[in-house]
Amino acid sequence: MLKKRMVVWISICIAGIGLLMFRLAQLQLLETESFSKHEINLIEASVKQRSQEMVVDNGRGNFLDRSGEPLSYETASVLVLFPFLKKMDWQAEKVARIIGVSEYALESAVEDSKEPFAFGNPEPVALNKSQMDTINEMEIPGVFAVERKYAVERIPAAQLLGIIGENEDILRSRYGEKDFLPRTLVGLSGLEKSFDEFLVAEGKSRLVYHVDGEGAPLFGINVKYIEPANPFYPINLQTSIDKNLQMIVEETVDKHHIKKGGVVLLDIDTNSILSMVSRPVVNQANPFKDQGIENMMVKQHIPGSVFKTVVAAAAIDNGLDDPNRKFDCSKKINGDPDNKYDHGMLNFNDSFARSCNRTFGEVAKELQDKDPLILEKYAEMLSITGGVGWTGDIFHLEDFRQLQDEEKGRVFLSDDARKDRNFSALSGIGQHEVRVSPLSVANMMATIARGGEKDMVRAVMSIQYQNGTEMTEFPKEKLKGAKISSITAMKLQTLLREVVVNEHGTGRWFKDLPYAVAGKSGTAETGIYAGDKQMHNKWFAGYFPYENPKYALVAVNLGVPEDEGGINLLFADIVKAVYDYNHGTSDEGPEND
Repeated sequence: MLKKRMVVWISICIAGIGLLMFRLAQLQLLETESFSKHEINLIEASVKQRSQEMVVDNGRGNFLDRSGEPLSYETASVLVLFPFLKKMDWQAEKVARIIGVSEYALESAVEDSKEPFAFGNPEPVALNKSQMDTINEMEIPGVFAVERKYAVERIPAAQLLGIIGENEDILRSRYGEKDFLPRTLVGLSGLEKSFDEFLVAEGKSRLVYHVDGEGAPLFGINVKYIEPANPFYPINLQTSIDKNLQMIVEETVDKHHIKKGGVVLLDIDTNSILSMVSRPVVNQANPFKDQGIENMMVKQHIPGSVFKTVVAAAAIDNGLDDPNRKFDCSKKINGDPDNKYDHGMLNFNDSFARSCNRTFGEVAKELQDKDPLILEKYAEMLSITGGVGWTGDIFHLEDFRQLQDEEKGRVFLSDDARKDRNFSALSGIGQHEVRVSPLSVANMMATIARGGEKDMVRAVMSIQYQNGTEMTEFPKEKLKGAKISSITAMKLQTLLREVVVNEHGTGRWFKDLPYAVAGKSGTAETGIYAGDKQMHNKWFAGYFPYENPKYALVAVNLGVPEDEGGINLLFADIVKAVYDYNHGTSDEGPEND
């Protein structure tokens, strides 16, 4: 009996030892990087437990504006202090004197610390080069003057640049089993997503020291500066954004209380984005709340009468713009009397200037009778469908798209709609199924201003290594497909200018601006109601100066009542702001040109 008990007991002991050995193997050999259902990285946790670090640069690539100024971050020269200083007799008085603070403030901050920190509360104390050199020459263990990168509180063109976050699933789906540092950030929207393969971190720059269980130095007081092995990274993306102008335009948009909508400002010569503002703003605490993450300037919206520009181009080429022909603009598009817009009999040019729906409904029907695809053909020729963002091959990436969030526009959804004369009339005034993005409309205006030449829109001009040398550039590229003739473009230019100079034109408010403007207004019914009020999209799209075009501008206010949210004042204020900026009369403008 005793022998049997001993056998059982020994068996239990052996089984227990076996389980312990298996567990030990599991911890140290088998599941070191994905332990338990929570997939805990034990190696990472072990290293983290016995080391402390101060990240100087998270290693992800950065955005610069067109002149090389940082957009997504700012640098500050700061004093970094390590917690183990509280166990040492260090030259706190001398360091305090160098940076102009009290010795008590320094020592108190160290005493309260549990990890490395940049001295200063709430903002780190900024150091000049002389202070940095003096402190670093003292070679005090645990005391460093370094240049550190900080994310800016308010990122210019936030939706265009996009947001980043930690997402293991996205990281794995994009890069497979490629090794990355723990908690690697990935681009979730905007340029951060489009250029993620270039921006993703190769490694962090950080100050590291090893500690024992009580936080004291484990291997002496040596602090190591660790940075990525590749000195060319992280890379910089030089965007086409003008940072100072971007901030001015954002302030102007907010002054006009645009809750949903925004502005696109293009440089016509380079066909690049100078400024892009989208509202609502990004909620930094919860970016996916209230559509703040969405860039409204690359999304589809109902354009209303802005689309009459496309109809006008088709009418010009098909001889339907006869100045002697009159249209009854005292009637609505369906033939009922129009008591609100009773313009009387107007010819084609005056109909465009005053935005007569009756005229363009009739012309659209006649065009569609000739060719059911004609409106779509001209929409493509004027680049408001099909996408306009830069696309091409770079390195091993084929058909790389700078603006991956861009939505393509459309005129019709079905062949039945194309052949329905009532739907054709509604499409002719930019209603029914017509959808375009503000970016594509801005590009349409730039195309007309250039005499019909249609180009891809660039948001990024080049990719640069960390040392400033160029990795690759994004050259100016033509959009594929047919285009309007230079003669048609000239006639459209005249029509767009008439909108402003005609005493009854819908853009007559812009007649006295410092730059001569040409453009087209639009007010679209959305079919969405708030109480008994239908919501509207309000647009003005144009270019300036008229004689020597430099800028294409679109301003849009989305989902507002018909009697509220006018867009004309915003458009006018931005034209004035650009003029002041170019002539050195704004606070942040360049010198006189």
